[in-house]
Amino acid sequence: MPSSQHLLLKQFLTAATGPLARSRPRLPAIRFAAEAAALFQFVPWNVFLEDADVDGMPAEWLRPAGAPAERVLLYLHGGGYVIGSLNTHRALVGALAESCQLNTLAINYRKAPEYPFPAALEDARLAYDWLLNQGYQAHNIMVAGDSAGGGLGLALLLQLRDDAYALPAAAIGLSPWIDLALPTAAIQRQACQEETRVLEALEMQTWGSLYAESTSHAHPLLSPVKGKLHGLPPLLVQISDAEVLHDDVVRFCRKARVAGVPVTLQVFGGLVHWWHLFWRFVPEARQALRQVGDFTRSIWVAQQPNSPAKAA
Repeated sequence: MPSSQHLLLKQFLTAATGPLARSRPRLPAIRFAAEAAALFQFVPWNVFLEDADVDGMPAEWLRPAGAPAERVLLYLHGGGYVIGSLNTHRALVGALAESCQLNTLAINYRKAPEYPFPAALEDARLAYDWLLNQGYQAHNIMVAGDSAGGGLGLALLLQLRDDAYALPAAAIGLSPWIDLALPTAAIQRQACQEETRVLEALEMQTWGSLYAESTSHAHPLLSPVKGKLHGLPPLLVQISDAEVLHDDVVRFCRKARVAGVPVTLQVFGGLVHWWHLFWRFVPEARQALRQVGDFTRSIWVAQQPNSPAKAA
């Protein structure tokens, strides 16, 4: 059963749905509200912030004290490809960097509708290439993202594989959006009713089309669940069974396993989408981040020549 802190969060989101539905805020107002909310977010203690320039793209490092210099996490924030920034996700990325004990590069990739597909993917690829040019080895890089950022990270893997490019050690998707066509059946599920009302109030169903523009939603670099999933590195995927995205995520994981990809799927019960963002007061979010840290450490252990995973 979800914690009392999560129930309070859910009540707050439910209470906000009515006013949002009546006002029907436009995208600029939603962006402004997201940035304003970020003013009250702070990175964890002993995680140090450093500005970065990725060949002209704004970015920043979040460096936990004692993190190994040779390993890095590339983080792609969520926001439906239309909102979100370094500001909105800084606290979450800092907490994730701390849990994984990895120097983490977060990028401010371009957003739709001003910059539709493939702009965000081009920026993610730019960041990955930049890390390689900085001297990081592909087997010492991991890619992570939440929501749309999770889908973007998986699209990056598909592109790298198809280009016969060096793949990262692993990828992490926190409630990844992997099919731009939101599933009608999932939206109608009773467990998803509160989330569906938020989707409708903010008109989020239109965000995928803003990013896709003239490209089919079924393009695998827009909707990775539609692609061929062979040859990918180990994946960790976290999802809640109360999310609209749940069914697509489970389908993706099954398809990836059939294709021979090592997949760790962690399903949480009854939580809202983006529960990871509320890690400061929602214990399920802290638990999820700890599990991400455990996963990353297991990947590094498996890389060791005489590790139990290698021997198996």
